[in-house]
Amino acid sequence: MNGSSFAQFIPLILIFVIFYFFLIRPQQKRVKDHKAMVNSLKRGDEVITSGGIIGTVEKVMEDDRIEVNVADNVKVQVIRSTITSLLQKEVKK
Repeated sequence: MNGSSFAQFIPLILIFVIFYFFLIRPQQKRVKDHKAMVNSLKRGDEVITSGGIIGTVEKVMEDDRIEVNVADNVKVQVIRSTITSLLQKEVKK
């Protein structure tokens, strides 16, 4: 192998490095943050599911399910991973 054949691989290596820093690494961070958010859910948290349903966590179950209150006397069970975000509670002045 001489220097010119190695120089042909430099653009390929650069493309991989760019993909890693701009696509792979941020996606891994989002997955890690989502997993931490889902694991920290507790009773009273207001959440949004992947289906767009907004509700309040009533009970966190052991088998990867969460009971969410979506209206008066209406409770549904959802899988933890379908919770997309946690709504921030507004601080009243």
